[in-house]
Amino acid sequence: MSDDYDIFEEQHKSQLLSCAIPEHFWRSLHKKLKAETFDAGLSFTLMVVDNNDVPVLETDPVFALYVSKEEGIYANDPNEIYLIDHAWTFRANQVRPQLEQMPNLVSRMCAFTGVDVEDPNRMELLEKRIWKYCQSYSIQSEGVPIENQMPIWYIMDEVGSAVNHNDNPNFRIVPFIFLPTQTTYSLMFPIVDCQEGDRVRRNFIENISEDEKIRKALLLPWKHTDFTSESFEQEEPKEEYFTTGHIPEILPKKFTEGPKLNRDGPLKVYTEYEVVAENLNSSYFELVDDPNVADILWLTSHFKNYKELHENFPNRFINQFPYEYVITIKDLLSIVCKRRSDKHHDSDTLETYPKWLPTTYNLKTELVEFVSYFQHRQNKNLDNHWIIKPWNLARGLDTEITCNIWKIVRMQTTGPKIAQKYIENPVLFYRNDLEEKVKFDIRYVILLKSVQPLEAYIHRKFYLRFANKSFSLDNLHDYEKHFTVMNYNENTSLKHIRCEEFVQMWGEQYPKNNWDTIEENICKMFHEVLLCSIEKKPPCGIGDFKQSRALYAADLMLSWEGENNMQPKLLEINWMPDCKRACEYYPDFYNDIFGLLFLNEMNSEQFKIVK
Repeated sequence: MSDDYDIFEEQHKSQLLSCAIPEHFWRSLHKKLKAETFDAGLSFTLMVVDNNDVPVLETDPVFALYVSKEEGIYANDPNEIYLIDHAWTFRANQVRPQLEQMPNLVSRMCAFTGVDVEDPNRMELLEKRIWKYCQSYSIQSEGVPIENQMPIWYIMDEVGSAVNHNDNPNFRIVPFIFLPTQTTYSLMFPIVDCQEGDRVRRNFIENISEDEKIRKALLLPWKHTDFTSESFEQEEPKEEYFTTGHIPEILPKKFTEGPKLNRDGPLKVYTEYEVVAENLNSSYFELVDDPNVADILWLTSHFKNYKELHENFPNRFINQFPYEYVITIKDLLSIVCKRRSDKHHDSDTLETYPKWLPTTYNLKTELVEFVSYFQHRQNKNLDNHWIIKPWNLARGLDTEITCNIWKIVRMQTTGPKIAQKYIENPVLFYRNDLEEKVKFDIRYVILLKSVQPLEAYIHRKFYLRFANKSFSLDNLHDYEKHFTVMNYNENTSLKHIRCEEFVQMWGEQYPKNNWDTIEENICKMFHEVLLCSIEKKPPCGIGDFKQSRALYAADLMLSWEGENNMQPKLLEINWMPDCKRACEYYPDFYNDIFGLLFLNEMNSEQFKIVK
């Protein structure tokens, strides 16, 4: 038995410690896990909450759990740890589909949450209320695909779900994976002594924040607070915010005007990106396997030591700019883009500036401001759909569209995210194959040649991504209705239209909105983004480095502003984007790109100056 326990401890010690489970519970926990002992019913009683004729609020609990053990429960008793089963496990984007597929689950969740199972709006009510009851964990392990590391949400059984919040808890509940069976439980154990009749309470946001306003915002699913007296205006954070979590980048104090290249032969290119290696075939360039002999380094890893590069290889180009992450990481991009705006918002419409940037809040540092803004919009009956995005993930991973403030504040706890106003009135495109109007977004390649002075271009061969279902502001879980990135999902079809064909079809669909004019406005938007990004010196802005050249991909949508005006809306800017499709459409894509960036070959049919 001792050997058996030793194996358990060896396998689970890191998990036991990270969950802060007191060691005196470990042996009893091992026994209960092996035998699958669910004995909470011997020590606790589940009861319906009596509100004494006071009107019930949506945030009020339906059930409560009480200690029923006559002799009480003591925190130092090694047997007082209890297994809690999980009634439902899901990903955030699976809630509605699973409810629709499992009527028994709907009935059980209605009982948990106090929703009338006969209510015709029960699905909508459940989609909101489950965020009072669910908890999350994620599996972070080397070799696990990023898709499988996304947060897993779960709702405990009737016993666990009846434990209510209190800032002064007497119990803790933590998730735990029993490795031999790969089964996830929750573990409940006392942290203070409890007497018979005591109500079991836990802290739903333990160890998250000591700030009183932030705590109240995080507790919105369980206790409503009016934040409209709080300002929702945003201020740029201090310089240290731009470096937190980032490896320092080292810049030279002085540098020459730029590389002086020997043009007697082709420029030697070292690339870590296989798409470049497969498609760069101009006679003006030669691929090499040794970075030490290259004239151009085209890396897929982040480069940091610009000082060393300049001192040792002053005639070598690099495909990155110092501190370019201020535009390629979502939270920093939203900060940078506001720098040139004269005011924060319109007091009547609450529209924020600049108009081309959807209203964006950092849920880690601006949670109180966001909740205030959300509630102000709610009070004015303005649309309140938001898209919640991780700071630094692509492909729509861990991204959700919702108008549920409870869901938003809960998602904030699973990793740093931004809340960006969902474009509720997008310009749509009629797909002949579907005979429907769908959402679409546009990807432009931006080429940055110089920061001081600013010199940038767009590649005029833009790329299009389409939703696969007709757009409407409902069924927010329906990926093919609300998202356009289909090339990473095996179960969705990808619609291909070249930009030349698109422009022709555009003229037929929107004859009053000339595409050249729209592209001109898009270029003006990109120009302002870049001006904002260089307005401040590093680390708050992109650094000047004469050996730098860079390629970014900017994703945008068009939104209706009035009856006839189409407003470009910047969604994000990507570092090292996937350009495989660009090369399939335009075989000379990288030949043209390298010609512009390194040989100053400007072809007005392929490129347009950003100004």
